[in-house]
Amino acid sequence: MQREEKRIEIAHKRIDIIRDSLRLLKQDLNNAAYFTLGYNDDAQEYFNFQTIDADIAKIREEILALNHIETGNPLVPYGVINGHKCIINKIEFLNHRWIIADFYAGEMHGEVLIKYFYNPDQPTNLTTVETVLYTK
Repeated sequence: MQREEKRIEIAHKRIDIIRDSLRLLKQDLNNAAYFTLGYNDDAQEYFNFQTIDADIAKIREEILALNHIETGNPLVPYGVINGHKCIINKIEFLNHRWIIADFYAGEMHGEVLIKYFYNPDQPTNLTTVETVLYTK
C-alpha cells in the first residue's frame, strides 16, 4: 500500500509541475499577444464587429497580392536584392492603424512597419513607415 501511495504522491507532484508550466506559458502567450488587434478592444471598435474577420482577411490578401509584382512587394522599399525580390510572408495586425510584417529576399530578411487606413468600399491605403533589414 505504501508503494501505491508513493506513486500517487509522485503523480500529484508531476501534475502540479505541469499546471505551473501551463500557467507560465499562458502568461507568456498573453504578454506576447498584448500588442495585437485581437487584444485591443479600442482598435477593434474601428471595424464592424460582424465583419472584422473578413475585413482583416481582405487587408491581408491585398498585402500578399503585392508580392506578385515583378520587382517585389512595394511595401518593402528594397526592390530586388541579389536577384531576389522582397516577399512579405507573415503579417501581424497591431491595431487599427499599424501592421508589422516579416519579409525575405533570398538569404536577406527583415521587418516592415506599415500604416494602413481601411475602407471596406475601397482598396486599403497602405504606407511603409519603417523597415529593418537583416543579413544572414
